[in-house]
Amino acid sequence: MVPIGGELSRRKLAVELGMSILPVSEALQRLQNEGIVESQPRVGTRVRVPTAVDVRERYEIREALECQTARLFCRHAKSADLAEVLKAAKQVDALYSRCFRRTENDPDFLYLVQDTHTRFHFHIAEVSGCLALRTMLEANQVLTFNWLYYVAARRPALPARFHSELAEALCARDEEAADRAMRAHIRFGLENVINCITPELVAAAAAR
Repeated sequence: MVPIGGELSRRKLAVELGMSILPVSEALQRLQNEGIVESQPRVGTRVRVPTAVDVRERYEIREALECQTARLFCRHAKSADLAEVLKAAKQVDALYSRCFRRTENDPDFLYLVQDTHTRFHFHIAEVSGCLALRTMLEANQVLTFNWLYYVAARRPALPARFHSELAEALCARDEEAADRAMRAHIRFGLENVINCITPELVAAAAAR
């Protein structure tokens, strides 16, 4: 996974992916349109370094989307869905616990943590039954996934049952309570995410 501020070479990506430069260029253009990468003349293409405003705005979008998925989950979830979301939440909590003990900080493990975390939230969106909502959430999550991956080993530990408590609130099928639980879940630690994307990182990216 390319880090925040990391350079992206169309030619190298084409070789690694075993395809021509054209589809790689088209993919990078889409990522640029979505604000994930940026290109500058005589500098090249890199993963965009977000500002505090960028992070806050993306989290506001995420909050709006996920609070609605929480409400719809309460309406449409079946017994099997409730069991699955509780199971997935325990798995995410267990992975984060290992991460925060700082015994597992290799890039592959951090990717597994964030991928499992993202799948947990996507499952809630899938159960909501609104494909458009899930698609919008997935598009927004590309950026937040990258940021959370970057700060995963540096942020303070989450509460022990952070995701399990959210899952239990959803499984209670009270839409108002589920909305409040999801809103608090999304907002938790936002300031730390912003602070972890430090001025030093911005300076280092600018110097590349």
